[in-house]
Amino acid sequence: MTVLEKNILSYGSPDPLPEAVELRAGPVTVQYAGGDIRYIRVGPHEILRRVYAAVRDHNWHTITPRIHNEQIEQRDDGFQVDFDAVHVQGDIDFTWHGRITGAADGTIIFTFDGVANATFRRNRIGFCVLHPTHLAGQPCTVRHVDGREADSRFPLYISPHQPFFDIRAIAHEVAPGLRAEVLMEGETFEMEDQRNWTDASYKTYCTPLGLPFPVTVEQGTTIQQAITIRLYGDAPSVGDSQKPALTFRITDQVVPLPALGLGVASHAEPLTEAEIARLTVLNPAHLRVDLWLNGETWRAALQQASREAHALGSGLEIALFLSDAAEAELDALKAALADIQAPVARWLIFHSGEKSTREQWLLLARDRLGDTGAPIGTGTDYFFTELNRERPPVAAADCIVYSINPQVHAFDNVDLIETLAVQATTVESARQFSAGKPIVISPVTLKMRRNPNATGPQPETPPGQLPPQVDARQMSLFGAVWTLGSIKHLAEAGAHSVTYYETSGWRGVMETTSGAPVPDQFPSIPGGVFTLYHVLADVGEFAGGEVVRSESSDSLIFDGLVLRAAGRERILLANYTPQPQTITLPDVQGRVTIRRLDDSNAEDAMRAPEAYRQSAGTPGQGDAGGLRIDLPPYGVVRVDLG
Repeated sequence: MTVLEKNILSYGSPDPLPEAVELRAGPVTVQYAGGDIRYIRVGPHEILRRVYAAVRDHNWHTITPRIHNEQIEQRDDGFQVDFDAVHVQGDIDFTWHGRITGAADGTIIFTFDGVANATFRRNRIGFCVLHPTHLAGQPCTVRHVDGREADSRFPLYISPHQPFFDIRAIAHEVAPGLRAEVLMEGETFEMEDQRNWTDASYKTYCTPLGLPFPVTVEQGTTIQQAITIRLYGDAPSVGDSQKPALTFRITDQVVPLPALGLGVASHAEPLTEAEIARLTVLNPAHLRVDLWLNGETWRAALQQASREAHALGSGLEIALFLSDAAEAELDALKAALADIQAPVARWLIFHSGEKSTREQWLLLARDRLGDTGAPIGTGTDYFFTELNRERPPVAAADCIVYSINPQVHAFDNVDLIETLAVQATTVESARQFSAGKPIVISPVTLKMRRNPNATGPQPETPPGQLPPQVDARQMSLFGAVWTLGSIKHLAEAGAHSVTYYETSGWRGVMETTSGAPVPDQFPSIPGGVFTLYHVLADVGEFAGGEVVRSESSDSLIFDGLVLRAAGRERILLANYTPQPQTITLPDVQGRVTIRRLDDSNAEDAMRAPEAYRQSAGTPGQGDAGGLRIDLPPYGVVRVDLG
């Protein structure tokens, strides 16, 4: 029996995580790792979330760099970092030298000096500057390329289109009496609201989208850019203050727990009796099936999904993809409905040629399917972006739908954790144009399923590599804590229904009996479950119950979900970091029962989920100071009160 390595259990890879180095330039601190800087701060005040350079191909795929010749020098009055970045993938071969300097007055300068070593097509090459989302609604001053300055504000709700164009610099208040200006040279920049894709930032990027793309970059082409961050005013003094204690507070605000469901497995193999038994423990409200009605396989897919939903005691969430022959397609579907065994929970109406569904298709579906009694929803099968830019026909819909995945611009563990809180922002923004209709998120996945903006066909996956829809973190503890954070934020924002992942396979909640097709890249346990299965099971026990809103003192380090139903109350806590954390719950007193899921028992919980779920946990006691919980790295702790 293969024993999984600690790193694989934790985040799906045997490789160690990159370690960030904190550097100081006068009053400013930055976190440097892997060729970019994050969390540029003056004391506790965040100036920028991140500055980095990206190379993106003709389909908007980001080419991950290899960093060489890295030199880091911290001086008494500042710092200097030098490195070489190499982007090689397919036809793309581009290298650049980066230099980051920090001066005693807090000025940070990041330069980019690159060259194309081959001829290739690109959509973007150069710097991206990320302003944090806590600036939502706050004033800023934009200096344009022609020197004009304009006072404006960062968008409060998610802006469907670019809020600012032709940017040379942006300035905003960091703290009372202190402003920061970010100067961007070497290209014309513009800003997009990255919350559209659940990124926790406003991104200012080079090469305006109004210019044609993709563009051919000839071999030997050089590209040079620079980002300069300057402070104006009185910077607070910087001391060696200790970080505040981590606390988790429970409010008195209560919202319904959304209906949580699963998607049918994309591998198309039917579920076994053992798999049905395990999935029943999750108490799924529905099973989503996608039917492309202009094809030949939709009848078989509908029948299989109906049998599986019936066995699970769930409804069917049926996503219909219509073509221009929608009338005949819907008539054929209506005839096939007589043979299905499970009730329809809702219809989701899409058109195969549209990013966001137009009203004519929704009205046609209502004419044919209205007598089924199931709600009929519409929106987009893609990102919130498409819904925001092409607003749905709200008056004709019973619910509004869009999907979520965190990996359009964000890819590493830190990035993915940052996206969690923004999932709630998408719900709040959708509510602004949904006329009170229920918000349905379907599905939530770790990776993008389909690219709405591809300018060419997706290349075949090389042998031995993971398909672009698959993330090895799906089976890991990281997948569990990310899922817990997603449920917390979508539930507290008031989402009506959420569909997560698939039933089985490497995009699901458990592995098939045959295991992953590429086991060295996706090191799961054949016939076992993934750790996120146990999060969904812990939440599923409270189906039909309530979520009590709660607050983490640092939601990039940890967070939690509070559940209540039938006189029971449960707290699920997640550590988002690879370091152990100690959390105080000041509102919890009296006896509790504690159960942990971490790298010490995760493999056993994956191999034998029934035994893990039958474990009683250990007793604990909260006193006048509350309850203290030690959270292991990427660990989940369940606290049952009473």
